[in-house]
Amino acid sequence: MKPRILILGGGFAGLYAARELHRRLRDRAEIELVTTENYFLFQPLLPEVAGGAIAAPHAVTPLRFLARGVKLRKALVDSVDAEAREVTVFQGVQRRPTQIRYDHLVVALGSSTDLTRTPGLAEHALTMKSLHDARRLRAHVIERLEHADITELPEVKRGALTFTVVGGGFSGIETVGEMKELIDRSLKFYPSISPGEVRVVVLEFAERILGEMDPKLASYAMKELSRRGIEVKLRTGVASATGTQIVTTDDEVIDCRTIVATIGNTPAPAIRRMPVEIAHGRVAVDRTLRASGRAEVWSLGDCALIPLKDGASDRSDFAPPTAQFAVREARHLARNIAATLDGKPLEPFSYTSKGALASLGAHRGVADVMGAKITGFPAWLLWRAYYVAFLPGVSARVKVLVNWLIDALSPRSVVQISPEDPPTARHVLYRVGDRIYETGNRADGFFTVMSGAVEITGRDPRTGEERKRILRAGDHFGERMLLGATRRVATARAAEDTKVLVMGREEFLRLAEGLPEFRTYFERYLAEQGLDLPMEGESPEAAE
Repeated sequence: MKPRILILGGGFAGLYAARELHRRLRDRAEIELVTTENYFLFQPLLPEVAGGAIAAPHAVTPLRFLARGVKLRKALVDSVDAEAREVTVFQGVQRRPTQIRYDHLVVALGSSTDLTRTPGLAEHALTMKSLHDARRLRAHVIERLEHADITELPEVKRGALTFTVVGGGFSGIETVGEMKELIDRSLKFYPSISPGEVRVVVLEFAERILGEMDPKLASYAMKELSRRGIEVKLRTGVASATGTQIVTTDDEVIDCRTIVATIGNTPAPAIRRMPVEIAHGRVAVDRTLRASGRAEVWSLGDCALIPLKDGASDRSDFAPPTAQFAVREARHLARNIAATLDGKPLEPFSYTSKGALASLGAHRGVADVMGAKITGFPAWLLWRAYYVAFLPGVSARVKVLVNWLIDALSPRSVVQISPEDPPTARHVLYRVGDRIYETGNRADGFFTVMSGAVEITGRDPRTGEERKRILRAGDHFGERMLLGATRRVATARAAEDTKVLVMGREEFLRLAEGLPEFRTYFERYLAEQGLDLPMEGESPEAAE
């Protein structure tokens, strides 16, 4: 039987690892890639999507085009059983739990964002991690311009035209540069707004921006941003935020309706539940990219802490979370897994950065390439040339080049197409016999029966006996989420043609947190129904 190599994550690290493994082992191993999206997002282009220079669909490429020969599974990773060598994922509309066996596991889940340490930031800040984030930011900026153009209230106009970016790293600086260009090129369509009324601010807690680059390049970037009217406040963070204001750590109050946070990177939730050693929020691996203490588990990319030399201790001794390193790590990992299958010794990962580039918007950039320091228009051209060459797939390169050409020859579009978020509460119809969910499914909704009838079957959590309930209009189910449950312990089917109201997990829990009477009602109901205990052998965190 061929060994099974399972890769978790479809970003730079996961995609290139899958391609390299397939190239080396196509006839000798089964390779499967698990990803939450069926496309590859070229993240360096996100600021240009937010700024309107590139159409959102042209910043992504179907993974099935890029990873031919690799089995793809669109699913959400839940947990890893290292002893059984199985990964549990939720897949399909009903989030059905499925176990996937592996002989070698490659963890490339990247990182997520956690802004909860700063009061109000998680609730009011826009992020820049996904395609949805970039589209939402562009729509949000245009909405602020539309509002400012018509309001007659000076304080409202001032807040609407103040834009704050938190974080002065690559993502923050490139985002603020593109956002400012979008605003500047759009103002001619808004006659009631003068350029002097627009305020754009960057808050950076460190002593300088672009901390990964040479200080001289960072200094040039500061001067260029200042020339374009962008304020950069160093050694300044966010103390708190609301929907209309930011309070900085210097106690300055900034009236603004736009906060973009490019800070707060944290491990993906699935990584925190994995039976691997975590160091500084990432999977600890040795120099061969093997997870500490797990010969069959490997990790790379943003989610891995990869030492570049023996005895690494300083931050600079570890691989940075960049696409440049992720691609080299993927190639090295493929070589080492192939060596493992052949019984050959593994090689330590070693790579020296060839440099770094950053776009500042408005045809300006900074670049450090093989020791050469380049600024201004040449650096911006180099940035674009490098990334268009780095794009996987000829089709993607052509589309991006066409976008750039159109953007150079025509005005920046101010069409506002807001990305649609799924409704937090919605009606769903079921025919008699339809399954609403079954035991083991991910618990991600609370249900109220509007009409018809629902049959709930499962085991009594106290006696272990099978029991059946019929719920009718006005009844509800799925409230065990209040116990911290994440999986269903019963099966729900439509006993008649039925209409239900479904509320999402997060919204239900927020209501329970904000309305004590709401929570008290459901806790009393769970106790009366004998549903206030987890199933035998399970914890609330593992069951619904």
